[in-house]
Amino acid sequence: MNQYETVFIMTPVLSDEQMKEAVKRYRDLLTGQGAEIVYEDNWGLKKLAYPIQKKATGFYYLIEFKAEGKVIDVLETAFRRDEKMLRFLTTRLDKHAIAYNEKKHAMKKEAKEAVENPENK
Repeated sequence: MNQYETVFIMTPVLSDEQMKEAVKRYRDLLTGQGAEIVYEDNWGLKKLAYPIQKKATGFYYLIEFKAEGKVIDVLETAFRRDEKMLRFLTTRLDKHAIAYNEKKHAMKKEAKEAVENPENK
């Protein structure tokens, strides 16, 4: 199995509930195809570098997962068919990118725990 990360941008006209529902659909699609989700991150509503379909902002979301190569075709086909999707990019991670991401996730987790439990310092 290879490890991949996909970042997708959804249209900003969605409600928070609609956005979460769309993310859940893609998460379920991945797990249904035998993928193992390693990490997820909601980057939120961000300004786009340039307008896409006359939209200046979009909801960004990242999913990192382990899967067979055929799963990517299924996922990207679903992205192309979804009218809520503005852009997407799926990248296969090499061993260096995987190590970097693991270190980044650990640091983010430590920072979150430090904020939640300030007396542990």
